[in-house]
Amino acid sequence: MSEKKLGIIGGGQLGSMLSQAAKKLNIKTIVYTDDKDAPAQNFCDEFIVADYKEKNKILEFVSKVDIITFEFENIPFETLNEMSKLKKVLPKPSVNRLIQHRLAEKDFINKLNIRTTRYVSIEKKSDLNTLEDLLPGILKTTTMGYDGKGQYPIKKIEDLELLNIDFSKGYILEKLVKLKKEISVIVTRFGINNFEIYEPIENTHQEQILKHSKIPAEISQKILHQSKDWAMLIAEELKYIGTLCVEFFIDRNDNLYVNEIAPRVHNSGHLTINAYNVSQFENHIRAVCSLDQISLKKISNAEMINLIGNQILPYRQDFKLKTNQFFFDYKKKEIKNKRKMGHVTTLI
Repeated sequence: MSEKKLGIIGGGQLGSMLSQAAKKLNIKTIVYTDDKDAPAQNFCDEFIVADYKEKNKILEFVSKVDIITFEFENIPFETLNEMSKLKKVLPKPSVNRLIQHRLAEKDFINKLNIRTTRYVSIEKKSDLNTLEDLLPGILKTTTMGYDGKGQYPIKKIEDLELLNIDFSKGYILEKLVKLKKEISVIVTRFGINNFEIYEPIENTHQEQILKHSKIPAEISQKILHQSKDWAMLIAEELKYIGTLCVEFFIDRNDNLYVNEIAPRVHNSGHLTINAYNVSQFENHIRAVCSLDQISLKKISNAEMINLIGNQILPYRQDFKLKTNQFFFDYKKKEIKNKRKMGHVTTLI
């Protein structure tokens, strides 16, 4: 039997780690990206650079692979849909279309009787004038935006005058919760009610970028079980195949809220590479390529620190790691402020 060929759309650090996990499983990877400098070219078997709407390149990519997945959610739905007519795309494109729209995503979660923060659709500036009870809040574009992009914290209506917001785009206003902590749950769904699920991960953000993750999360047993149950319910309802992440808020009264769904492997799950027998990346490959499912076992408690911008430099210069530490360099060509350049996982 010939080697399976997996197409990965997107060439960032997640595409790199998916390529590494695939190699371990004897699966060839072909990465399609619109970024000629994308770091996944250092890890994949073949690298195609083109716009995500370039039909000829899309057809070339599809002709070379057996199955397609993706490493980020903001890929044009039309592109994924066209590809899915020729080869299987997992998770299926309809998942992406839902998650790409924050209002549709929140409505979907609420229909499952899962709690989110209070929210309302904003179509024009005057819609905000009667929403004092949702402040302080955060105004977000309904589409695009991650790592804090397209997001505007608003404490009072007057703050709007200081922000240059283009109201030709759609927005959602979410009420801020009195935050105690943030956690995420990573789950891989292999089929109907068939999951491998990791324990909740406690996360700390700086300037809306993930800085630190650790297991175990310091949470109650009730929150632990509720967060895992909700993550599995969401994955089941989406008929999801592969790894996804559900991000949660916990408020000061120990109420749990879903913040958002990431339909892909996730930054907070990088510690699974060293802390578990099967990483989130390997589980994703196993699920989308219909390989054997392996029962998850935790090897160690762990913490992960993201190296952002220049924080990577000491580690590239012969930094002495301890025996329980693992350094990952994403091999991004250019160091930029607020750019995730690598991470360090420490087993505890």
